[in-house]
Amino acid sequence: MHYTVPTVLLSLPLLTFAQTSGSLSVLTFNVAGLPDVINDNAVPGDKTTNARTIGTKLAAAAYDVVHLQEDFNYHAALYSTLTYPYRTSTSGGVPFGSGLNTVANYPWTGLQRVKWDKCDLNSGDCLTPKGFTFMRMTVADGVEVDMYNLHADAGSNDGDASARAAGVQQILTFMGKNSAGRAVIIFGDTNDRYTNRAESVTTLLSSGGLKDPWVDIVKKGVRPVKGTTANACGNPAASLDCEIVDKVFYRSGAGVQLTARTFEYASRKFLQDNGSILSDHNPVLVNFDWKKV
Repeated sequence: MHYTVPTVLLSLPLLTFAQTSGSLSVLTFNVAGLPDVINDNAVPGDKTTNARTIGTKLAAAAYDVVHLQEDFNYHAALYSTLTYPYRTSTSGGVPFGSGLNTVANYPWTGLQRVKWDKCDLNSGDCLTPKGFTFMRMTVADGVEVDMYNLHADAGSNDGDASARAAGVQQILTFMGKNSAGRAVIIFGDTNDRYTNRAESVTTLLSSGGLKDPWVDIVKKGVRPVKGTTANACGNPAASLDCEIVDKVFYRSGAGVQLTARTFEYASRKFLQDNGSILSDHNPVLVNFDWKKV
């Protein structure tokens, strides 16, 4: 016995179903890539070797989106062991580049590198064109998320605080023009804590309509109080309860609902073979669920 398939059915196009939900892992990591003669960052070992090791570990972990800061003079070594299909080109080493780069499993459009309008000479912040990057990433068909990578002014004097506050206003203005109503993830080195007397993180969150997964997941919605003593992390971080300056913020928008599912200081995933650190910063890992709405 055999069956005959009607010709009309054979002529119908194959049906495809667009993905309507999924997961997205993001990592922010200040990789301490300043030239060793300028700052060894109190990190043992050779910086070129350490950069290659960071690249190897990133390739093995295959996080969906990785924002790098201080990816300066050892950029080629770091990229030499990476296998990510999408990666930004370096903007240069010190003093020409910002040190901001992104590698990802997904494509993006509209990459912009924006220099802070204001910096403070303290901590050498004006020696490189610090700022932020913007890109619109497509994580699935019809699912776009605006990604921002930033490295804020460092230091603790009044000039530093003023520069950070100005940077927050600058990125908020940019978001208003380029990301209005859209899903956004901002992750990078804020050089700020909620406990800082002149902190500007809260302004970025409230004015940008953003959430902090560390506050929501780890601190159960309760932010540390401005002006109190910081519960600063060691490196590697001993627990999730302590606070660092490297942060991840996000919001939903434009038909894309983002939900932060897990938060982690991924420090112990990035150690040398002898257990020493690879950077003076703890990397931050957040796993999101996304859904088209």
